[in-house]
Amino acid sequence: MASSSHNREFPNTLDDHVSTSSNLIDSYSKLTDEVASHLNSGITKLVAKLDTGLQTDASSDGDYSIYTGKTGIALLYLHLHNMYPDGDYLTKAEKYVKKSLKHLKGHRVTFLCGDAGPLAVGSVVYDKKGNKLKSMECIQRLLELVDMALDLSTPDELLYGRSGYLYALLFVRHNISEDVIQNDIIEKVAKAILDSGMSLGRKEQSQSPLMYKWHDKPYIGAAHGMAGILFSLLQVDLPAVTSSLSEYIQPTIDYVATLQFPSGNFPSSLGNDKDRLIHWCHGAPGVIHLMLQAYKKFGDQKYLNQAEKCGDIIWSRGLLRKGYGLCHGTSGNAYAFIALYQTTEDKKHLHRAWKFAEWCLDYGKHGCNTPDRPFSLFEGMAGAIYFLSDFLCPKKAKFPAFYI
Repeated sequence: MASSSHNREFPNTLDDHVSTSSNLIDSYSKLTDEVASHLNSGITKLVAKLDTGLQTDASSDGDYSIYTGKTGIALLYLHLHNMYPDGDYLTKAEKYVKKSLKHLKGHRVTFLCGDAGPLAVGSVVYDKKGNKLKSMECIQRLLELVDMALDLSTPDELLYGRSGYLYALLFVRHNISEDVIQNDIIEKVAKAILDSGMSLGRKEQSQSPLMYKWHDKPYIGAAHGMAGILFSLLQVDLPAVTSSLSEYIQPTIDYVATLQFPSGNFPSSLGNDKDRLIHWCHGAPGVIHLMLQAYKKFGDQKYLNQAEKCGDIIWSRGLLRKGYGLCHGTSGNAYAFIALYQTTEDKKHLHRAWKFAEWCLDYGKHGCNTPDRPFSLFEGMAGAIYFLSDFLCPKKAKFPAFYI
């Protein structure tokens, strides 16, 4: 196995001793006033920079996606509205999503990179604004995409495929009401994902009962690969999925688990022996969420052990030169520690998440690369703000556009 960082990350010299850090939480598991104040101050400054930057930024012109476009900014403002209800964030969210809804392309079905994202976010924003008619219009248009999602030419992965459409449906149900999206639609999409995985698994005579490819490549990670697809399925508690848990889903998770490098990281694709990428999109920071979800679902300690190994390598190599973003940056990696803390209640993981948060609060001071879309949700500043504001309630924080 080849292993080389190629200067992809900064050496982590941060203090890893919980006892020497300031107390982060009180006896009620809430952030101390000092920590919350530090966070709120930093968030306020970064939001001001974001607002100013967006006025002159042309890097995302014509991009209405959640991943790097205007709907990602709307999703951030929606999140900030939930954290700071007294602000004007909901109005800002409506402004951005309104633009996006006028420019839907009609050829991609996913939450992050397709029409489903603006429609799902729009439905929630309008619902919160009290405009039920517009909210239901968005939901109806979202449901009209189901045939495209089920089409055999649609891939299964999260960014451009069925798992991304599945997430959009779950997002609307979670944020509005279960009644607005019928179970049978969610089951159809989940079943299509499962059928596709079974078919490829048989065709390739794979050791794994389910197998998936994107652009003819068997990716492992959260964005394009098996980890993201399996994680999405585990968030569905309906017969189409639950009936396949023991025979198909759990054995496939076990297969993914065998791919873990001795370091704790995971390869980006099958047959790739390079231990290089420590990103949410490729590597341990994405796979860890699958292992934690599997631990919750099946109760087997081996999944938690693998997640802990993921956490250690992310701590060691997770301060990325690529920047502070969610997809391949430090804030996305920090969510691994949040997820570990929520699962184990071990303060070590909260401490590590806080150290990465402090790093993100010093936004722009480390000599990181500037992303192509510097203010976007998944590459840039908006993602770091999302994470930092999520840290205000660490027991409830969830990686955006991924966790329900």
